[in-house]
Amino acid sequence: MRTVKAEEITDKVRTLCLDAATKLGDDVKCALEGALKTEESPLGKDVLSQIVENYKIAEAGDQPMCQDTGLAIFFVELGSDVYIEGGTVEDAVNEGVRRGYEDGYLRKSVCDPITRKNTGDNTPAIIHLSTVPGDKVKIMIAAKGGGSENMSGIAMLKPAQGIPGLKDFVLKTIRESGGNPCPPIVVGIGIGGDFEKSAILSKKALFRPVGSVSEDAELAALEAELLEEVNALGVGPMGFGGTTTAIGVHIEKHPCHIASFPVAVNIQCHADRHKEVTF
Repeated sequence: MRTVKAEEITDKVRTLCLDAATKLGDDVKCALEGALKTEESPLGKDVLSQIVENYKIAEAGDQPMCQDTGLAIFFVELGSDVYIEGGTVEDAVNEGVRRGYEDGYLRKSVCDPITRKNTGDNTPAIIHLSTVPGDKVKIMIAAKGGGSENMSGIAMLKPAQGIPGLKDFVLKTIRESGGNPCPPIVVGIGIGGDFEKSAILSKKALFRPVGSVSEDAELAALEAELLEEVNALGVGPMGFGGTTTAIGVHIEKHPCHIASFPVAVNIQCHADRHKEVTF
């Protein structure tokens, strides 16, 4: 059994919050710079050049790349041979968020859904905790802005609708979103499970590196097909039209009831802020 202090988790989370807000991952940089080279619309190309320049300025100045520094979403994998000393994982993560958003002067965007009163420290975070074999802890964060999150959708399709029905729902969701989620976007799709499982899968799909391909051959083919069809919608960078509406489509699946076909779509903006650490 390995002992990990709760304070260590807090320190790791604080750093992840700061890095996610100011430093775009190499996978996203590569995708955006590649899109800049291939975008056919002059206006779309101009918008993409500004997006690329923005993340360079943010990293150089250690400043947030977007004023909406997001809701902190975590997937935490806790090794079965790990004992947390000095507190719970949830409390340690929330304290890390609290410190990171305060120390980095990041916008606190969490509020009570009814009174709309701000909690003042961007907590509580959204935490998905799972147990895995081993003695390691893996923490993954996505800073999720309201504009892209608001464009999410879920549908309890009929099994008979199949892949054509899935495609129709995904494309309809993105078409109706237009420029609201700040494209070029990354599209996370969750298939199967039940109502909430499909939504969680769609969120988890966004944590995959942009440009990665599903290990499932059928899903990999569907990802490629959907990426092509999404870009054919013509929404373009920031909704101004063009050939780059998305830089990635990622799909995760889970077995479901024979009478169900849940499909969830979760969208991330061009500031695809995801970081992770394993220790």
